Parts: sequence; C-alpha cells; structure tokens
Amino acid sequence: MPKREWLRGLPKCELHLHLEGTVQPETLTALSARHDTAPLTLDQARGIYVYENFLGFLMAFKQVSERLQTAADYELITYEMIHRLSGQGVRHAEVYISFGIILRMKPYLTVEDVTAAIERGRLRAEQEFGTTVFWIIDAVRHFGVDEAAVVFRKAADLKEQYPSIAGIGIGGDEARGPAADFRELYAEAKGNGLRLLAHAGESVDASSIWAAVNIGTERIGHALTAVDDPELLDMLAQRQIPLELNVSSNLRTGCCRSLESHPVRHYFERGLMITLNSDDPPMFGADLLDEYELVQREWEFTDEQMRELARNSVEASFLPSERKLALLAEVDRYR
Repeated sequence: MPKREWLRGLPKCELHLHLEGTVQPETLTALSARHDTAPLTLDQARGIYVYENFLGFLMAFKQVSERLQTAADYELITYEMIHRLSGQGVRHAEVYISFGIILRMKPYLTVEDVTAAIERGRLRAEQEFGTTVFWIIDAVRHFGVDEAAVVFRKAADLKEQYPSIAGIGIGGDEARGPAADFRELYAEAKGNGLRLLAHAGESVDASSIWAAVNIGTERIGHALTAVDDPELLDMLAQRQIPLELNVSSNLRTGCCRSLESHPVRHYFERGLMITLNSDDPPMFGADLLDEYELVQREWEFTDEQMRELARNSVEASFLPSERKLALLAEVDRYR
C-alpha cells in the first residue's frame, strides 16, 4: 500500500484545529458572494492564503473570519470541516472556536446562535461521515481577563445544553496575555466541569509554557520553545502532559526557522507525549494527513512509531474511557 494511503487509514484524532481556520478558498469565495458588495474571485480568495510571516497569517485569518457573518456560515464550515476530516482517517477532533472574536468583533451575532449552528453542522456531518467533534471555546488572551471571563462563563452555561463543549483555552498574543493572569478563571472553569487548554511556547520563550502548566493547563498547544529548557522537558516527560504539535504551522508563521530545527523528533525521543495536528489547514497548506506524511518522511518515523503518535492522539483526547479503549484497539489492529 502506498505510504500516504497507509497513513490515511491509520485511526487518529486531531486535537489542535481552529474552526475559522478550516475555511477553504472555494468556501471563502462562496461566503464573499453572500456578503461582499464586490465578491472575491477564486484567485483573489487564494491570494489571501499567501503571506510571508506571522503578521501576514493573522491578517489572512482576519479576512476569512470577517466573512463569517451569519449562523448559517458557521453551520456550513462545520459540516465541510468534518467531511474533510473523515477523509483523512480522523475518528475524532477537538476543535477551537473563538467566542472571544465573536463577542468583540461581531455584534450582529450571538454566541448562542453560533453554537446552535455549529451543533447543527456537527450532528449532520457526524451522522453522514462518522467523525465526532468536541468544541474547545477559545478566549483571546490579549483582550484581557475580563473578556475571557465572559467567554469562559458562556462556555460553562452552554455546556449544560451542549455536552460537546469540552473545554476552554486561550489563544492570541502570549506576550500581551500572560497565562498567570488567568489562574483564577481557570480554577473557576475547572469547577464548572470544563477541561483546560492553552496555547503556549509558540512565539514566546519557555516561561510561557511553565506559566500555562502552573495554572492547571491539561494540554499545551505548540510548546515549541520547551526545547530550550531541559528542566521543562524533564517535567513534561515525567508528567506526560500532552503537547499539540503543529509542524507546518510553525514553519509557515516563521515561529520555527526551518524543518531541521523543529523539535518534533527530539520531543519524541525524550519521551514527551506529543500529538500531530494541523492548526489551520488551508492557511498552512497542510491537513492532518499531510502532517503525518511530512513527519514520517522527514524524521524517518517507523510505522510503529506513527501508531504510537496516533495512540497519543487518542489518549490525549477528552473522549470517555470506553471510546478511547475502542479507538486504541482499532489503532493496534491496524496493519
């Protein structure tokens, strides 16, 4: 079997994926036709996804997000995302959605209406394609603690109606929103039954990762700069705190200078619990299947090691134990 097809069939979970960052250029063109007075052509839409640095990525993400203007838009992109995930062998995904951006930037929408819409898209797609989804409600850390408090409390309230809301996280500018500022909010969210995540160590040094761990974060997004702190690596390995690695993302944003300098293999050999993820696939030119193929090819992971990465993705998920055991057995049977 061709290697890509073997990797496609490998049962796996995607644990670091932003809903707004899954919009394909073709869908962006359709959204633009709905909402723009001068709609984008497909070539113009594709051009938005071409940029040179992290700031360029943020501007591209902003242009896509601005065209999500109705609940129906969110339902559409949810359905399309799950369809694409199913074609990559993804059995389950845990997907960030930015309540922080909706609350601050989109007065014409409510998070209640958006949540109902993504749930409609999720349920329809799960029934058709089989891939399940949990939601991670994301606050923008540099918008401040008060706005994050609104986001997390909305998540807690909505979780009572929608059990697919699994946890909360903080994205945005690490330097302008230190994790330590959110300690009390994280304790409150945990008390409300929400799992705790955070982006950390993507564009800021290893102190950001320490801070995220110290406020109770259960899973770390990116964790690139942990490589610079041997004590931190020892702690992450000992405690088996899952890391959501995003190789293509780190390269395209310039947070990692080169493929050769990415720490994915080093982390694996140090015994850290790493998972592979795609972050914002069309923004970075790679979906999860591409990430698996890239990592195996460039760092010469064996098939058994790729199974271990797939097992990690299942174990690090927030799925109930029975589903985890069933998926782990599926990974072990796969040849």
